[in-house]
Amino acid sequence: MSKFIKNHIINELTRELDGHGEVLVVDVSGLSGNEVNSLRLGLGQKDISLLTVKNSLARRACESVGLGALGPVLEGASTLLWGGEDVVALSREITKWAKEFGSLKVKGGAVEGRTLDAAGVDKLSKSPGRVELLSIIVGLILSPGGNIAGALLGPGGTVAGQIKSRAEGEEE
Repeated sequence: MSKFIKNHIINELTRELDGHGEVLVVDVSGLSGNEVNSLRLGLGQKDISLLTVKNSLARRACESVGLGALGPVLEGASTLLWGGEDVVALSREITKWAKEFGSLKVKGGAVEGRTLDAAGVDKLSKSPGRVELLSIIVGLILSPGGNIAGALLGPGGTVAGQIKSRAEGEEE
């Protein structure tokens, strides 16, 4: 491959990865052509991109966008994955596909400048995603207000009920 072509690939990959703080790496060499196509279609529906590229070119592109932590994972056949809702959704999706296709190997990834191995990606897939974390935070924020409202309404409701029963008793 000529130097011009290599530079073009590096520039294109740099453009694609720019703005993504997390990239996962898998080995799809054990998959059949039909399996790879269904993987690409399934991930594409989740807005996840994947690209099989030469490791040396991937290293150079990743280093230029701040994903240098990916270097140790780029050994052997490698396919880069990025995109999706968040890194947890990305790891969940690829872990699901790895279970479906036993020959799809998760090699690791880079998240916020840190290197993850395959076990780290699996752990990440089991953690709550962005939407779940936001709902937990909102619940924690609203729970004191709910407690206060319950405390105010509870005794107030009791007093109102007693006054009403007294009023009904006087009428008779």
